[in-house]
Amino acid sequence: MKKIFALILVLALAIPATAADYPTKNVTGVVLWGAGGTTDSLIRPLSAVAEQYLGKSIIIQNMTGAAGSVATQYVYDAPADGYTLLMGAENPALYDVLGISDVTYEQFDCVYLIGDEAVGVIVGKNSPYKSFTEVINAAKEKPFTLKYSMTGKGGLPWVVGSFIMDVTGAQFNMIPYDSDSAAKNAVVNGECDFTACLLLQGIEEAKAGDVKFLSVLAKEPARALPEIPLITAEFPGFNKYLPWGAFYGVFAKKGTDPAIIATLADAFTKAGPDENYQKVLVNFDVNFMGLTGEKAAEYISSWRKNTVEALKSSGALDD
Repeated sequence: MKKIFALILVLALAIPATAADYPTKNVTGVVLWGAGGTTDSLIRPLSAVAEQYLGKSIIIQNMTGAAGSVATQYVYDAPADGYTLLMGAENPALYDVLGISDVTYEQFDCVYLIGDEAVGVIVGKNSPYKSFTEVINAAKEKPFTLKYSMTGKGGLPWVVGSFIMDVTGAQFNMIPYDSDSAAKNAVVNGECDFTACLLLQGIEEAKAGDVKFLSVLAKEPARALPEIPLITAEFPGFNKYLPWGAFYGVFAKKGTDPAIIATLADAFTKAGPDENYQKVLVNFDVNFMGLTGEKAAEYISSWRKNTVEALKSSGALDD
């Protein structure tokens, strides 16, 4: 009898779990940036709430390298079973056009699109420029003279700089730095004339008077700094590329059972509106979207299309 019971147990364990059983074990969430960064800081509290609805723990693993492509490839190489999720920002949407990787968000389903974050243009406290228009006029008067700090090809300041050149026709000297923080500090200390950064990254310096936000790339005023002028008020041509900003979401490899995607989406959809998590989003000045399925896919597709068009038009993809 014991042998028969043991045989039955072995056979039962050999039968793969179905989507209806999911999840039968903890889920790994791979964050494509380091611990403590914006992506990580948004993902951890969301996952802590979502796992209460999922019924299993979501174990966060930070995996850095190659602009997030190491983590993206890792999740892509894992089985499409819902137990290894990619938790990232906008970067993988452009990997192919930037020559970073052939694996992009095209190879993933968006389980949950959390929201996006506004980007602004800043100058230092001693800058002679009082508006974004003044910066552009100066750049047009003396092309390639104004210094714009950025983080290299594919970085957020680089992309926004390409947008600016495309819409305004201005040309400036783009100076590379190792990080967004270093690029921002180059403006703070006067090494460069201006740059673009996430509002959250510059809000403390703005409050201290070390930088000034001349404009924000958005259709609506920023919640954190509503007094910043909308860039479309000075250059309506930016409308064709908006909404645009850093976005954050949870992704599963394509081929994952739709029922598993639905289970995950349900857990994160219930977690997103959580009162405490909404406070986290406000603190990071992230515009909450909470999108799943086709709506999430449409947003990412539109974001990619607008960004690639701007990069091509500005000549940023020619080299």
